[in-house]
Amino acid sequence: MSIDGTVTGGVFRAEGDDALYRAQIRYLLHNSPFYAEKLGGDADAIGGIDAIAALPFTEKDELRASRTEERPIGAHLAAPMDKIVRIFSTSGTTGTPSYIPLTRQDLDSWITISSRSYGATGITRGERIVSTYNAGPFVAGAALDAFAHLGLCHIPVGSGNTERLMTAVQLLKPSTVALTPSYALHLAEWATARGIDLPSSSVVRLMVAGEPGGGEPAMRAALEEAWGAKVTEAMGIGDISVSLWGECQAQKGMHFSGAGEVHFELIDPETGAPVPIEDGAEGELVYTHLRQQAAPLLRFRSRDHVRISMGPCPDGRTGPRVRCIGRTDDMLIVRGVNLFPTALRELVNAFVPDVTGVISIRPTVKGPRQAPPLPVTVEVSEGVTPTDALADAIRTRIRDTLLVTTKVTLVPEGTLPRTDYKSKLIDWSGAS
Repeated sequence: MSIDGTVTGGVFRAEGDDALYRAQIRYLLHNSPFYAEKLGGDADAIGGIDAIAALPFTEKDELRASRTEERPIGAHLAAPMDKIVRIFSTSGTTGTPSYIPLTRQDLDSWITISSRSYGATGITRGERIVSTYNAGPFVAGAALDAFAHLGLCHIPVGSGNTERLMTAVQLLKPSTVALTPSYALHLAEWATARGIDLPSSSVVRLMVAGEPGGGEPAMRAALEEAWGAKVTEAMGIGDISVSLWGECQAQKGMHFSGAGEVHFELIDPETGAPVPIEDGAEGELVYTHLRQQAAPLLRFRSRDHVRISMGPCPDGRTGPRVRCIGRTDDMLIVRGVNLFPTALRELVNAFVPDVTGVISIRPTVKGPRQAPPLPVTVEVSEGVTPTDALADAIRTRIRDTLLVTTKVTLVPEGTLPRTDYKSKLIDWSGAS
């Protein structure tokens, strides 16, 4: 089966997807109490994949609401517990963690998808890779299984120990480091402060994931210069599969790696209406499992807002590619204008080297709707004097490009927090 698939009538599908989808629907109706109640009817009435847009979405809050003490995973559990071989969980920062179970087949599917995603970077059997993801209870553990599947020499370090990581880079000489873009930026600053010449290291490839940023031109350029390595990014979602999208060396966007395992759609995040898959299209990704056993999901809203690229990639692939713009649940609305925090960061990064690229958006009220001017704190680089002229230039660029009025405050380098995982671009601590 081709892992590219085709786009017909604005819908993407891989060979055999319709048959897999119909079988998955029958499985859901028979085994998932959640979907048996949600869908009603029978499989024939639901139809094939061409009619999928007529079905309701699945929201994360629905899954949470179906959990009970007797059913801690939720009513969408569709396989007996003696068939479950792995149970991942979310961080539980907003309450009790959500559990994500996998059967042996499900785990193999996740490893296959992740292997396609990471394999797209050009990494080959026998290469050494350092990973900084804390697998533990989280779905990143399945991505680490993919490294063994690809025949790589895996050096797991985890997050929170920068000195151990840099020692591994210097002594074990890996070709690749897997980490978040925020941590890659922090490591570059850390190395510079200690006189470590990162570009002369053995690292030729940074595989970044976990948050948007690796595809932002200014951040990517900064990372590549600091490390002397090529940056490619990957993206997934824990409820569906890790590393569903992976970028190749051409750096023209992330290729879909889930063909034959997962079906994706694009929707308008405000209306829920389908958005045709075509070059330049933007919208929210929605996912449907095609072969999942433990806890299959149907039309699951990801909240990831992406832009589609079409046409042949220089590496020969012909399927859709995406670049993540941001998450719809992180979006702010400033006097009717939708603002993704990552878009603001990308614009501020155009002022490097006068700024470090580290920013903090500080809303004055809770909730997405904000009155202008929106407070934004921007770090200037070491040796750069904060001036009204620089602040005015940044503020003007934001207004002219994003149509949002801001109040830009410049602070010295090192003022804003760094992270060994995902950066938080919005600081709600001062919001009323």
